[in-house]
Amino acid sequence: MEKKYYQLLKEKFPKKEQVLTELINLEAIVQLPKGTEHFVSDLHGEFDAFDHVLRNGSGSVKEKVKECFQAMPKVPITDLCTLIYYPEEKLALQKASLKPQALIAYYKENIPYLLQVTNYAGRKYTRSKVRKALPPQFAYIIEELLTEVDTKKDKIDYFTTIVNRIIELNQAPALITALCKTIQRLVVDHLHVVGDIYDRGPKPDQIMERLSNLPSVDIQWGNHDIVWLAAVAGSPVAAMNLLRISSRYGNLDILEERYGINLRPLATYAQKYYEPTPAFNLKAEDMHTFSEAEQILFNQIQQATAILQFKLEGQLILRRPEFLLDKRNVLTFIDYSSQTITLDDVVYPLVDFNGPTVDEKQPLTLTKEEETLIARLLSSIQESEKLKRHMDFMLASGSMYLCYNDNLLFHGCIPLHENGDLKSLRINGHNYAGKALLDFYEEQVRKSYLDPSCHDDFATDMLWYLWTGESSSLFGKEAMTTFERYYIADKKTHIEKKNPYYRLRNDETICQELLAEFDLPHHGHIINGHTPVKEKKGEDPIKANSKLIVIDGGYAKSYQKTTGIAGYTLLSNSYGMQLAAHQPFTSVADAVKNGTDIISVKRLVDEVIHRTKVKTTNTGVKICHEMADLSYLYQNFDKI
Repeated sequence: MEKKYYQLLKEKFPKKEQVLTELINLEAIVQLPKGTEHFVSDLHGEFDAFDHVLRNGSGSVKEKVKECFQAMPKVPITDLCTLIYYPEEKLALQKASLKPQALIAYYKENIPYLLQVTNYAGRKYTRSKVRKALPPQFAYIIEELLTEVDTKKDKIDYFTTIVNRIIELNQAPALITALCKTIQRLVVDHLHVVGDIYDRGPKPDQIMERLSNLPSVDIQWGNHDIVWLAAVAGSPVAAMNLLRISSRYGNLDILEERYGINLRPLATYAQKYYEPTPAFNLKAEDMHTFSEAEQILFNQIQQATAILQFKLEGQLILRRPEFLLDKRNVLTFIDYSSQTITLDDVVYPLVDFNGPTVDEKQPLTLTKEEETLIARLLSSIQESEKLKRHMDFMLASGSMYLCYNDNLLFHGCIPLHENGDLKSLRINGHNYAGKALLDFYEEQVRKSYLDPSCHDDFATDMLWYLWTGESSSLFGKEAMTTFERYYIADKKTHIEKKNPYYRLRNDETICQELLAEFDLPHHGHIINGHTPVKEKKGEDPIKANSKLIVIDGGYAKSYQKTTGIAGYTLLSNSYGMQLAAHQPFTSVADAVKNGTDIISVKRLVDEVIHRTKVKTTNTGVKICHEMADLSYLYQNFDKI
């Protein structure tokens, strides 16, 4: 097998000189500074804010522009940065407001600026990598201009002629746009999404489209993402939950219009059986955008899917006793005659409970009508080409956790006991905890997704456990009190007690033990999302003496009243780590017209003594393996 591998490698490099050239190239690459990593989390469908943060690299673009022109104080930094963030929109605004000669002057002024920033942003990459980042239609021209932008007098006419000809051919807007997008791409080398792309916000599909077109990205699945994966994998209870949350936040158009899922049967069913009740009122931020009839329908659909979810969840609990979810089989704890429910030996009155299709003697049984409806809805979800494509990307680019450049990334928690010991899940006589637990979860996710025709198999049921189970690393609480929040007035029943991890992660020793559990060095960091950081109450996202960083500050608008900010992001470059806090995003129009940005504060998390090089990164390790193989091939070229 080894000989065959080197024979294949020799086919790629048929001449000994080619092997040497590639070897020298790779040896040079590992000595370059590491690229900038950008960490984001809990996007929750807020595409516009996320897109802005992506375009400005959490402030990295502006920093690069300032550094590039630090000796040129007259360069309009803010205006140039806005152009880099939103080239199409900014150019359209300039075209509408400037006279033809002024517009040409604008092109002539900004093209050299953009070329200088491109050169500056690409200085720590190989020429080959910069070349690959260039848009194909302008690659040759941009390479020429990049080479000559700082040219002396003897070549100034050559440079000016190229720029003038581009403007004469009406290609200046296209060239400027290409340069701006190249700068965005060069400033950030790799993006990490630490979970929760879906739910609450209105445009998760646009986020997925944006992510799928990035050159280098990974995703750590969040609890909301796993529900969408589970629905496409064939989980009917996950499908009902997905529909319930979408109706709760007024986002059914995502499913119906953008993913092409037929919700008419569900609307008809909901209107047939349910009247609106206050507990199911819409939670959308912009209520005025919905008519009264729409709000009533969302209320009815939310009620219908909630009851269907509780029925299906109860069935799952009965067939999976190993999940230890017996206390969550809520429909079986109701006294339907007195309209009360008994939870942990305490009797609570129900408020506006309406289960018109619930059989008091067999509360988990679906009616024939419901069986048909659920089958149709699940089939429509699974047959959505666009949704399937997005979930395929989510699976291919995603994982339960990621060890990357000595850092540990995961969305929620590593389940712990109060004393800091790893909390285990016992399945078929085996105990899974820590890294082994997350590996087990990931195995089940991939197994379920590969067989979407199975709807009640163990792997698919495990995806639901990840949404709501006590030992789920994505949920991280004792119980999900969805039923209580809808139907019980006593707010003590609404409390969802968090896993001790969320308290213990403030302890540096605990964080060091978790890094060791994943075979990571003591100088690494844990990077979390999932729990909004309540900055208004003084909570610090940097914990355990900088060993752990929480980057969910609240992209979702529904969180911002309690968090006081609109999200944290993290940057890691060759000099160290910085945490960026963001103010709420207004609009693209405001950003373009007024040059507004949303970064408020950057804080240093960690600073390295010696600048980090590629050779010490995950990418560098792979390159070093390649170098070893090439070295062996070079030394034994004539024997292979």
